[in-house]
Order: sequence, then structure tokens, then C-alpha cells
Amino acid sequence: MMLHRRLLLAGLASMPMVRTAEGAAVRRLTILHMNDLHSRHEPVDGRALSCRADLAREGCFGGVARLASALAAERAAAAAQGRSVLLLDAGDQFQGSLFYTAWKGEVELAVMHALGTEAMAVGNHEFDSGPANLARFAGAARFPVLSANVDASAEPDLAGKLQPHVMIEKDGFKIGVVGLTTLEAVSGSMPGPLVRFNPPGPALAASAAVLRAQGAQIVIALSHLGVGVDRALAGRVSGVDVFVGGHSHTLLSDSETGAMGPAHQVMTGEAGSAVVVQAGCFGRYFGRLDLDLDAAGGVVGVGGDVRHVGLDWPEEPRVAGIVAGYAVQLDGVRKRVIGTVAGPIDNAACRVGECPLGNFIADAMMGAVHGADLAIMNAGGIRTGLPGGTITMGDVLTMLPFSNTVATVTLTGADVMAALANGVARAGAGGFPQLGGARMAWNAGARTVEAVEVRQADGSFARLDPGRRYTVATNNFLRAGGDGYTVMRDRGVDAYDAGPSMEDSVMAAFGRGMVPGAMEGRITRQ
Repeated sequence: MMLHRRLLLAGLASMPMVRTAEGAAVRRLTILHMNDLHSRHEPVDGRALSCRADLAREGCFGGVARLASALAAERAAAAAQGRSVLLLDAGDQFQGSLFYTAWKGEVELAVMHALGTEAMAVGNHEFDSGPANLARFAGAARFPVLSANVDASAEPDLAGKLQPHVMIEKDGFKIGVVGLTTLEAVSGSMPGPLVRFNPPGPALAASAAVLRAQGAQIVIALSHLGVGVDRALAGRVSGVDVFVGGHSHTLLSDSETGAMGPAHQVMTGEAGSAVVVQAGCFGRYFGRLDLDLDAAGGVVGVGGDVRHVGLDWPEEPRVAGIVAGYAVQLDGVRKRVIGTVAGPIDNAACRVGECPLGNFIADAMMGAVHGADLAIMNAGGIRTGLPGGTITMGDVLTMLPFSNTVATVTLTGADVMAALANGVARAGAGGFPQLGGARMAWNAGARTVEAVEVRQADGSFARLDPGRRYTVATNNFLRAGGDGYTVMRDRGVDAYDAGPSMEDSVMAAFGRGMVPGAMEGRITRQ
């Protein structure tokens, strides 16, 4: 849910920045914040690919051991200025590397404890391995795991494990923190049928009122909603002073090249003013927000910026040891060579049209299902690109980290059309379809499917027949209705989810000599 930079900056051009009145501040608070780490415990490059074996590669930065050093230095500097310091995480610690694939949050929790995290919002990807896995994480966390708009009371595993809000006291100052989770988790993750997601605005207002009644002098929305939703709510929900955000991977900074807006945006509405911040993603940055407060807790001064976690930071020994201890167990799997590609292939275009990786993965799924007529892969399942040259199993597992299996389902042509219509309606998001064995024309403006053709045995293409039954290869996430593909769940027959793993099907495709290639006109705009 990334906002276009030009639109964002246009909306910010006239926003006033708050300046501290001389002698007005009686308390100073620094919020250190991070979001959307996505299990990137090792340094990554600009495409979020691991730099573990090649730190000299251009653009490599991040890694939680260096993040730990940078956070510790920032915390000490703020304390030396007489500031109380709070470390918050706006969610999506889960999913994105082998560390999560293998240990399902155990590594993330160990690192967060070492960093000194004081509260975390539940992100959509925290539900990727189901509510029981999130329950294990939240039950073991030594910090509150928050979401005011998630109702897990009917889910036995998760009931009582999440809190809507928490009061944190710093040097006698009461700080209310409210967690918020994007509604995209309903169709984009695996929360199960018993977890309910409520509108975030009313949930935030209710929690803020409770916290204020309990004596909170400032209230922070720890939001995994995306910067657009944060900006829409800021200044319009009474009693909320700050939105520490995540989900949209938005870099807000006054100093970093490529930032999509100022470091701290002061939004004013009918309920007053609130500050919005966010710090990119993947641990490449963290944020520092300095607040100067008057005796009543009112914000009279705002400062700070994101901090770049470069390779010039030393690795903090304790956190480096945690990562190394797990990494050594992954080396055998990660280093297995499965193929080569001529040059780097990214996944940037997969959510808005045909992309070579989408074609390749869809063809690999076709190869794993004897008799499949076509394949549908969701773009959001392709989490990274592939580096150029030698491709290892680690590269594939980073690209396809969800532990999905190849699934099959029989659908009528009309239902295939409905499934693809759902996908193109999600252009720009994870549900956009990548195709094997078929080609599709769509209207990008109207977000509608105009025509679909299926490849025949002789290599020719025939228009999709609404009344005919087709065997569709997909993944178990989509087959179960994920990303809005409920037609597969509700109208499909002969469903089978226990096919080979997605990564094994890709490995087998490399073994057959297949490689990601050029565009083939499978998805065309009209």
C-alpha cells in the first residue's frame, strides 16, 4: 500500500511543523521505532536480497546486529539529553527469510528481547502461520503484543494473548500505546475463521478514551495500517498524539535520498493535531521521534529523523551471536546450488502485470501437476527477486518463504474468470495473478478482465469456455480463499492441497533446465 511520492508530497506541502516555545517544555520523550523487519536479520541490498556472503555489494546495509548497536547509541544519546526513551515496533516481524521459515518467530523474538522492544503492534504477516503460531509468540514475549481492532476472543489458541493497548510509565510519565492491524490480514494472511477484524478508527478511539481515563498523558497509535490510513486518522481521533506506523514500507525522512515525505508530519483535524512517522522496512533504518511536552502532556515540539543502519556500525556481540547461532544451522540448506541465471531478476512489476518470475513460478507449478490446464500464482507470494549468477536453495526460499504447497482445484471457466477478476481488481497488491498455460487481456483503468485464452495440447490458444471444467494449479493459500480468491474455496471441486512444496517445484524446474526468461505476452493491458 505504498503511496506515490508526488501525491504524498503534494498533500504535505502546507503542513506546519511544531516548534518548541521557549521554556514551554517540561518533559522530553524520545520514541525509537522500527517496522516491517520481515525477518531480515542479515544485511540486505536495495532489492531486500541478503548480502550475507557479499557485504561489499553496492547498497548493502541493515542487519539486526548493526541495528542493535545503532539503537543503543541513539538511546544513550537521547538519555544524555535528559530524554525518556521508548522503543516500539509497528509490526510485521514475521515472514521474509529462512529464519522465519525454519523457526516461525523464535529468532525474531530472541532478537526483539535483546533489542529491548517495549511494545509491538500485530502486523498482517504475524498471522501467516495461523493464530496458534502467533499465540506461541505472544505468550513468550516479554513485551505486550497489541491490536485494538483484532478480536481473538473466539479463537481458543489466541484468546487472551493480544492486548488492545498498554500503559507504559517512563520516569513518572504515563504513555498510552494502542496497537492497530490492517484489515488486509483477513484475505492476505491466515488468521482463521474465528478471528475478527474490526474497523481501526473506532477501536483506536475507544482505547484512547480508556487510556486517558487511566491517566495517560500522551497516547501513541502503534499502527500497522499504512501511511495513508495513518494520515487519514491523524487529527481526527480524539486523544491520540502520535502515529508510529508500518505496513506501507514508507520511508519518511528529512535526510535520506528517496524518502516519500518529511520525517515527521503534523496532521491537523477536528480532534486536534497528531504526528505521523514511519521508518521504511527490512531493518535498513529505524526512526527517532523527539517530543517536547508541556505540563499537561501537550506536544509543543517535534524533532528527530530516521537513522540509516549502515555497514559502518559495528555488530553488537550479543545480537550477532543470536543470529550466527541460527544461521549456522541454515547453511547446508542455503548453500545448495540449484541453477544459474544470466543476471538479477527482480519482482517489482509482478503486482501490476506480467513478470518473468511470475511466468517461471507458474510454469513450475504446471510442471508439478500432471494434466493441469492452467496455473494461477499470486504476486504477493513472490517476496523477492533472484540474484544474478548462481542460484541457491536459500535464494529460492527467500523468494518463496511461505512454506506453501502446490494445490489443485477444478473450476468451471466462469469460475476461473471470476478468480482472475478478483486478481486484477487487486492490481498493485499481492493478489494480482501471474499465469501459466494461459493468457489474459485486462483493462487497467477499470481493473476488469477482457479476455482469457487457455493453451491447447498443440500449443495454440482457445478462448476460455465458461461451461467447461478446468484443472487449475495454484498454491494452498489461494486454494483456501487467500487474497480474495474465495471462488476457489467455495466453488471449486476435487481440491487437493498436499502437492509438493512451492520451493521444491521451482527446484525441479531448474533441474529440467528451465530459467526465468523474457516477457511472453501472457498478461496484456487494453
